Amino acid sequence: DKEFDFIRHVIGENAGIVLGPNKRQLVQGRLARRLRELGLPSYESYCDHVRESGPEELVGLINALTTNVTSFFRENHHFEALASYMLPEAMQRNQQSRRLRIWSAGCSTGEEPYCIAMTLAEALPASIRWDAKILATDIDSDVVSFAQRGVYPLDRLAAVPQERLRRAFRKGIGVNQGQALVHPDLAKLVSFRTLNLLHNWPMSGPFDVIFCRNVMIYFDKPTREKLVTRFA
Repeated sequence: DKEFDFIRHVIGENAGIVLGPNKRQLVQGRLARRLRELGLPSYESYCDHVRESGPEELVGLINALTTNVTSFFRENHHFEALASYMLPEAMQRNQQSRRLRIWSAGCSTGEEPYCIAMTLAEALPASIRWDAKILATDIDSDVVSFAQRGVYPLDRLAAVPQERLRRAFRKGIGVNQGQALVHPDLAKLVSFRTLNLLHNWPMSGPFDVIFCRNVMIYFDKPTREKLVTRFA
């Protein structure tokens, strides 16, 4: 109980994630892997390690406990809304500056920002040059590194229509067979950064669209309200 309460406090204070008593088994399972990685004999010794290591192990703790469930075009109606009215409205609003900025706040392994990039690339007129960029951030440094590589197993791309697949990805050959690489033209639209949404935000904005999906489920109501106000 003592170790679980300590972990709950640390993750709540530093990441805003609320761990109820029902999450005890999940925390135990996730941290068991971390204990093996560090060669520590007990949860008590791991808590001591967190206290002594400070910010360094905080990253390891957050990476171990955050859940990264995602897929290409998950909840596709959000991307349909982006294409049908969010982007046209933003392009109308910004027709003088020709500047578009989109933020994927909680990008996980990159599927969401790359889907935004595909939707954006299809919406932009070929005849007019736009300054369009997508910022993709996540608290978990491991998934940000994975997303930056832009390499996915082909079975993860099952939801992407064939025509889009041909435009947006390059199939791997040889040792990379069975994998696909995000097309360089698409990849250059996206910048990946590790960011804790509860800490300072280094970017100044403004953004035309912010995606923050399946992130606030981890936060309590006051944290959600504070975050939505900051987004606004």
